[in-house]
Amino acid sequence: MQTEKPHPIAIVTGASRSRGIGTAICRALAAMQIDILFTTWNAHDKILYTTEENDTHQLLAELHTMGVRAIGIEADLSQLQAATAIMDEVEKQLGPASILVNNAANDPLDITFDQIDAQMIDAYYTVNMRGPMLLSIEFARRFSQASGGRIINLTSGQSVAAMPGKIPYIATKGAIEAFTVTLAAEVANRGITVNAVDPGPTDTGWLSADPTLKKRLEKQAPFGRVGQPEDAARLIAFLASDASAWITGQIIHSRGGF
Repeated sequence: MQTEKPHPIAIVTGASRSRGIGTAICRALAAMQIDILFTTWNAHDKILYTTEENDTHQLLAELHTMGVRAIGIEADLSQLQAATAIMDEVEKQLGPASILVNNAANDPLDITFDQIDAQMIDAYYTVNMRGPMLLSIEFARRFSQASGGRIINLTSGQSVAAMPGKIPYIATKGAIEAFTVTLAAEVANRGITVNAVDPGPTDTGWLSADPTLKKRLEKQAPFGRVGQPEDAARLIAFLASDASAWITGQIIHSRGGF
């Protein structure tokens, strides 16, 4: 009698919104029969998305109907112990994780260079840079399989063109690109690949408030539309799969030709 092979286990940060990239990633991984721990941080989301309620219970129910185990936890990535707490929780409730998707980010309203101060820079740095770095390092420390480890970071278009009004954001995301390339070289001998995805302009709800901007982006787009969360999720699901085993240290600009 054959025993059923256990599902791989993934951590996905920043999956609290129904239209967000994190939620789309969870759905795509669940379709591959991957168990998931996802994180949320509602205090941040309520500042930017006051009209959308937290969808944690709905997402959990949806993932469970897809035949996978799933748990959602609140995690403030700006806290020094967040990485250890997340890794402890996934191991306690699901088992050792083999996939990490660093999706959560701090990206409030646009700010000009003369509005920036030290406190603001720290608010971006702790979530966008230090948090993913510490979580990736803790993940790699604990990964004990011979192969199959996957770290996938979400980045942005800061290396493609200037992004006025986004200096703290693009600086921290640029650091994640550099981190991705060098961490990939350091952990390859542990059976872990490390890649980053830049999904380009993606409509996660924020474009609804600015129809003019959406029309302008659509005119610039070779496919005549902006990205959808599912576009990013499909690529991330591929990078999490066995088919991507020879791909590491890459920054993939999956921008629909933007």
